[in-house]
Amino acid sequence: MSEETLKILALVLFGLMYVGVIGFPKYKMWVAMAVALIYIVLGVLPLGAVPGAINWNALMMIAGTMLIVYYFIESQMPNRIADALLQRAPNVMWVTILMSLFSGVVSAFIDNVATVLMVAPVGIAVCKKLNINPVGMIISIAVSSNLQGAATLVGDTTSIMLAAHAGMDFMDFFWMLGRPGMFFAVELGALATVPIMMLLFGKDRQPVHSDMRTEVRDFVPSVTLVLMVVLLIAASFLPNKPEVTNGLICMALALITIVLELVREKDGKGVLAAIRSVDYETLLLLTALFCVIAGITNIGIIDDFANWIVRTGGGNMFLLYTMIVWGSVLISAFVDNIPYVATMLPVLSVVTQQMGTEPYLLYFGLLCGATLGGNLTPVGASANIAATGLLRKQGWEVKFRDFARIGIPFTLTAVLVGYLFIWIFW
Repeated sequence: MSEETLKILALVLFGLMYVGVIGFPKYKMWVAMAVALIYIVLGVLPLGAVPGAINWNALMMIAGTMLIVYYFIESQMPNRIADALLQRAPNVMWVTILMSLFSGVVSAFIDNVATVLMVAPVGIAVCKKLNINPVGMIISIAVSSNLQGAATLVGDTTSIMLAAHAGMDFMDFFWMLGRPGMFFAVELGALATVPIMMLLFGKDRQPVHSDMRTEVRDFVPSVTLVLMVVLLIAASFLPNKPEVTNGLICMALALITIVLELVREKDGKGVLAAIRSVDYETLLLLTALFCVIAGITNIGIIDDFANWIVRTGGGNMFLLYTMIVWGSVLISAFVDNIPYVATMLPVLSVVTQQMGTEPYLLYFGLLCGATLGGNLTPVGASANIAATGLLRKQGWEVKFRDFARIGIPFTLTAVLVGYLFIWIFW
């Protein structure tokens, strides 16, 4: 089979996978695993490349956080936080908005997936107390966490990659070369989504109030969650750290939590329940997606797309910038933005060198489009997959239209504001 034929076949299978994932959400893990297996059999992704294709750091972070979150939920702390929120928010709409903004603030400093796994249980607890469908609130939490990940150097892997490539430090995301940085572009985008959420959830005006004060059974999971946040932030400043550092932090704290709970309970039933609570379907879905994305990267489809953007943009900086932002939104809606950003950064460096201009406009445009683009679909970002997995375990299946109703206007608004801000200042 020729290389060109293999590319076409891989692209067709990739498209069919997304049709299957969207059309048959209950079987999305099996659809993704089947395509990953076909890729390996066909040689799109060589068998020897499979271990390197899988993002073990992300999987360990998710698994470790899931274990801690199980105990966090069992401790009744989410219910306690929900009580406090209900005492302060005037109605359901503002509960959703406040939860989403809180998720975004946390996500600016720690991984998006970890943020969702920490904040979503509180949202679910709020919805249970109000006896309302939690799908809208949890999707809003997930897309908010994805948006804010680009605000700082430590908020997302793509930000870290850009900083390493461009020689940027933490403060450059706030102010660089006498101009406002990515932080302000992202925050303005986040503020612009508040009216969008008010429109989306405007009907949820029923007043909320709670005189209840849930008693917390155990503070150990809360302490380990806070410690996890602190350690993840601290680790982000370590130079030349192993790629699995964050995953090891989450797994180590999960094991510490399990041991402490085992000492307290003595019968081990809680440990077995915690292990059973891990969403293995989400972990397997992510594993399959990592392999599929590595496959289309391996045979050059991502490279072809990047080169097409640059060729089409030609020497017109505004056209090139526009294509990079919105092209990145489109591709990141369907594939992991990490290999795409890794491909585009050196391409943009060469292009701007040839044009004799600074690369920062295109760098920031790339980050804006690629980071926020994952919010267009429920499988466009790991945080979205984790959020829909949490809802599924609670008995709520998220359909594509449910996600699109929130994700599409949220993404288009935030990207448009960031797109205009970056062009004006850079």
